[in-house]
Amino acid sequence: MTATPLTLQPGSLAEAIARTLATWTAERRVARLWTKDASLWTNSGEEKWLGWLDVIEQQRKELPARAALAQAIRDEGITDILLLGMGGSSLGPEVVSRVIGGAPGSPRLHVLDSTDPAQVKRFDDAVDLRTTLVLVASKSGSTLEPNVFLAYFFHRLVQVVGAEAAGRHVVAITDPGSQMQKVAERDGFRAIAFGEPTVGGRFSVLSAFGTVPAALGGVDVARLLGEAAQMADACRREDAANNPGVALGVVIGEAALAGRDKLTILASPGISPLGAWLEQLVAESTGKNGTAVIPVDLEPEGDPSTYGADRLFVYVRLASAPDAAQDTFVEQLNLAGQPVVQIDVRDAYTLGQEFFRWEIATAVAGAVLGINPFDQPDVEASKIKTRVLTDAFEQEGALPAEAPVVLDADLAIFTDEGNVRALGPVATPAEAIAAHLKRIGGGDYVALLAYLDMTTDNIAALQEMRAVIRAQSGAATCLGFGPRFLHSTGQAYKGGPNSGVILQITCDDAQDLEVPGRDFTFGVVKAAQARGDFGVLEERGRRALRVHLGPDVAAGLQALRAAVEATWL
Repeated sequence: MTATPLTLQPGSLAEAIARTLATWTAERRVARLWTKDASLWTNSGEEKWLGWLDVIEQQRKELPARAALAQAIRDEGITDILLLGMGGSSLGPEVVSRVIGGAPGSPRLHVLDSTDPAQVKRFDDAVDLRTTLVLVASKSGSTLEPNVFLAYFFHRLVQVVGAEAAGRHVVAITDPGSQMQKVAERDGFRAIAFGEPTVGGRFSVLSAFGTVPAALGGVDVARLLGEAAQMADACRREDAANNPGVALGVVIGEAALAGRDKLTILASPGISPLGAWLEQLVAESTGKNGTAVIPVDLEPEGDPSTYGADRLFVYVRLASAPDAAQDTFVEQLNLAGQPVVQIDVRDAYTLGQEFFRWEIATAVAGAVLGINPFDQPDVEASKIKTRVLTDAFEQEGALPAEAPVVLDADLAIFTDEGNVRALGPVATPAEAIAAHLKRIGGGDYVALLAYLDMTTDNIAALQEMRAVIRAQSGAATCLGFGPRFLHSTGQAYKGGPNSGVILQITCDDAQDLEVPGRDFTFGVVKAAQARGDFGVLEERGRRALRVHLGPDVAAGLQALRAAVEATWL
């Protein structure tokens, strides 16, 4: 339950951490956190978003209802559960499913959080809708992605099981009074599970948004909540240095203030999916007002001596299945003088403890950084631009025209006038990419933001590019798939400091899918999201380049990798 104390050479960071921990203890700030005192942060309504502190006991009361629904769907022969969500409504359930898994004989959980038409079609093909329960998760009921997913799969259910039976195959998870509740009641959904309005999406994993998918997928939710409750008790300790969540938050916050704002997540293979959830929690909570903690997940390992002074490493080590090579790498990081916090996790169900520990730590880091960790203003900005573009498509039948800066047979480059001037004269896409990557400076990070199908091959190709960029530039590297990162790390890329060198990657869709009831397709939605995202980056003055691939994504990625490698020849 505890984290290994952070070992630092005597100096300003160690002193700052000790001083802040002492202040938290002396001023009884832990008690103030638990009484939801907004003055710990910015006094701008934070107390309205602290319902996650109480959600464990609320969910324990719902356990009989969760178990009854789980038994009912098993009795009816449900073999698969298809969760339609985005951000906090999808990342938590995905982590629980991948780390813990369900009991034998339980339905398989599939989590769809991409508007890429190829990915939507793969999920459709992966399940038999006659024996599938669709879970649609949306707090507000107004989020674009869950709504277009629902439009598609409800239409498919009508085709497969008929109009009268379709609603019985759907369960909604939403906040009371939302638009999704109205849709569920209108269309006769099997059930509605309500979230808690005072719990934001990225803090919702221990609420209905996490416990319903877990229970239906055969996870022992009582045990998971029990682990979370143990951590909650430990996080009430008023001695901040011995409070596992508060101590971690102070370390993260003070490290960021000292320039170590690249929170590099190392995790044992058996618990590595946790990193995707941590990315959203940390980045969306801290990335605003020109400050951010940039989470770096699943980055290929390099020689420890090559990492810069902008890193803080956190090693989440699964004690029941550690990785020897990873242990050796962490030892080398310590020897190289890099700060490493090690958290020992007993087994898969101890994931419940980590959810709560990191929620406390993120809230505390926000307090140390002097920001409101519970809002996400730049995510909203991107949503607005996307909506303008999809509305324009429905009215005009096309997205606004755009012209590339340079192009060849494999790649086309797009960016705004400010970035064009910064790149200087370029005659080919490879020259533009090289000029862009040569803008990387000390303390910068590189983000590859791919609006592509999340296939194993595409992930591997992009991971190889990360390794090249990190090895050659020394910069921290991030990889996000759109649109899921828009509701996650996208907040930090737009609202944090201008330390990102961003490469957005888009493609032509080899095949597209209609969105039933709308005049646009999934491909149009994805393109609008990418262009809306890029538009906000432009407005924020970010160093951003968009590389557009043709319909042969594999060939395009190969050409992009060649251009990346040629940068440092």
